[in-house]
Amino acid sequence: MTDRGANGYCQSVPDRRFFEQQERQILAPYAAFSESSRGRRHDEPEHPFRTAYQRDRDRVVHCTAFRRLEYKTQVFVNHEGDHYRTRLTHSLEAAQIARTMARFLQLNEDLTEAVTLSHDLGHTPFGHAGEDAMNTLMAEHGGFEHNLQALRIIDHLEKRYPRFRGLNLTHEVREGIFKHSPKRNDEIPADFDSREPVLEAQLVDLADEIAYTNHDLEDGLTSRILELSSLDDVEIWQNHFEKARTKYPGESNKILIRVTIRRIINELTTDLIDETKRRLEALSVETVEDVRAAERLVLFTPKVEAKKARLKQFLFQNMYRHYRVVRMAEKAKRVISEIFEVYVANPKQLPPHISARVDNEGLYRVVCDYIAGMTDRFALDEHRKLFDPHERL
Repeated sequence: MTDRGANGYCQSVPDRRFFEQQERQILAPYAAFSESSRGRRHDEPEHPFRTAYQRDRDRVVHCTAFRRLEYKTQVFVNHEGDHYRTRLTHSLEAAQIARTMARFLQLNEDLTEAVTLSHDLGHTPFGHAGEDAMNTLMAEHGGFEHNLQALRIIDHLEKRYPRFRGLNLTHEVREGIFKHSPKRNDEIPADFDSREPVLEAQLVDLADEIAYTNHDLEDGLTSRILELSSLDDVEIWQNHFEKARTKYPGESNKILIRVTIRRIINELTTDLIDETKRRLEALSVETVEDVRAAERLVLFTPKVEAKKARLKQFLFQNMYRHYRVVRMAEKAKRVISEIFEVYVANPKQLPPHISARVDNEGLYRVVCDYIAGMTDRFALDEHRKLFDPHERL
């Protein structure tokens, strides 16, 4: 491609093939190369200067489901405060961590970012409490699992193009959304197999875990649900907090907490990079097919895995089970359950563009899709409209 610069002369502009060649020069042989993608469900001409995975990332960022993540719960519901993480900020933070690790491992950063930004698209309002409620409500109608719902969103529910439904993302991004977690649903879509996904997708699972573990911890301390003294027996926290306090005497706890969080993230990411490189070398992994044929390759060392597990156990016992969090979770389940039951009992209360899908897709799945796509505040507003006689419709 050429472009005419400000001085009037034609200047060379890199095209897609240039970036694909760069991947061959920079990335490891077992990385997922854009030009080797298994393609899209619907044929499309390639973009002149964006690779397939760059294009996927951009489609995700511009889709409706991604914007809705701004008002979907991570731990604290939106109205609890402006500074707590949401699903959107979590996805951005996880993507930053994932890209950093992908770069050091010489993996495809664009694919890594596309999968990371997509990984929570299928979450209901109110976080895991909402997902649990929805799975119960859909138990006899196919169930609900957020990774499968994310696939449904990008393959079917998003409507942005004239010739097909969905975002028409590449096979590798779609597979990464479904397979990034080894604890995935047993229901495997027909176009995937049971083997492991590419390394970029495997990386997303643990980047997600690093992000939410540390940032939930920070939000817990900010909210005063957690007290600093309660972390005395958590090795990875205490080690880094003491080093931060020694290096920055006289600093406020607010600053020391942030320094400590950064230090923990750094330890976890560094350990993951080093252990993954060691495993790749030990198993003589040379190609993507070697990656798919092996067991999980992106892992922490046993020592750091144990320290991380202790931190997660602490959060589970002291934060996720805290009465304030449990109260909100139970309220969330009631809100989702009551909205669901009202819609199923009388589908005429659904908006026309939603009820129009019922004949082809089934009442329960359509109601599930509609509620799962709601933000926290929309779900709360809808609940008031359905149950409060004084609320304007």
